[in-house]
Amino acid sequence: MELPALNEFAPKELLCLFGSILDELQSRGVVRTSNNPVSDYTEWLVSNRLGLTLCGNSEKGFDSVCKNGVKYEIKARRVSPENPSRQLSAIRNLDGKHFDFLIAVVYDKNFEVLLAVKIPYAVVVAKSRWQKGTNSFLLFAKDTLKDEPGVEDIAQLIR
Repeated sequence: MELPALNEFAPKELLCLFGSILDELQSRGVVRTSNNPVSDYTEWLVSNRLGLTLCGNSEKGFDSVCKNGVKYEIKARRVSPENPSRQLSAIRNLDGKHFDFLIAVVYDKNFEVLLAVKIPYAVVVAKSRWQKGTNSFLLFAKDTLKDEPGVEDIAQLIR
């Protein structure tokens, strides 16, 4: 099936199409909210590929859990030529140790996985920096994270 070129749509039509796509992804359980779908998609993808149980939106500080009770915080970033930043979304209450591992996934503009790593809590603490303005910690998903002790490259499992 060939779809019409996106440049044939008016801006409002594109936004309506985007909304319809989000609604359909939500009805399929791929995304859980109407927010930016990158995070919801990644939580779903990682949980499915790693055999984790995706937790409800009300859980604080972690997104998935394995059958042994290990907790995972899942963060994602989609980079593009216009915005190559690999800064992950804010990590709140890091001192509360709500997760055992943080999984970071970085996509290119077409959602191809560039990086996927499973990072132990201690490495997240060591590599994050405090951001007073957002009252949170920031972590950048750089390729060098793969060289940190205990970090596991899981890109092949996620792709």
